Amino acid sequence: MAGARTPTAPPDVGGASDDVLLTVRAAEGDEDAFAVLVQRHAPALIRLATRLLGTPAEAEDAVQDAFLSAWRRLPEFQGRAAFGTWMYRIVTNRCLNVLRSRRPVAPLEAAGEVPAAEHTTSPERLAESRDAVRELREALDLLSAEQRTCWVLRELDGRSYAFIAEVVGLSQEAVRARVFRARRCLTRALGAWR
Repeated sequence: MAGARTPTAPPDVGGASDDVLLTVRAAEGDEDAFAVLVQRHAPALIRLATRLLGTPAEAEDAVQDAFLSAWRRLPEFQGRAAFGTWMYRIVTNRCLNVLRSRRPVAPLEAAGEVPAAEHTTSPERLAESRDAVRELREALDLLSAEQRTCWVLRELDGRSYAFIAEVVGLSQEAVRARVFRARRCLTRALGAWR
């Protein structure tokens, strides 16, 4: 057939309409279509999981588990949300489960360092940057898992309250309240850095 795609050919453009087609094909057992979805969505999901969990290894495990779960559940996927939103929800739930089961908190050293900007290469500035990152990680550990998730999605990912509400399964008002409480807690905890 002229113009027909082979099962292994990825779509030309990486848009939401392509996700719908790929999701349908993957639900029918097309592993190549699912591989394209994984390639397309994995980087953002790993960033999210790393921000929530603090360690790249845990983040990669959470995202891998989420994709395995999604592959198994694809035939049940009804498309009420976009595939990416569905994956955000699965990854967020995996991370929430990890955060809830984690107490005491993982060592901060495992989180790695944030590279300093070029203009802050003095030892004093590097020490301040490391201290600030450590303080932020400690402050984030004071938040409940739900507050941390809502705050990360809003402040670090720049997501809308409506998107966050859909992902975490709360009302927009509840999301706003969790973000507000998280901001207040972080402001108190990081008061010395103002």
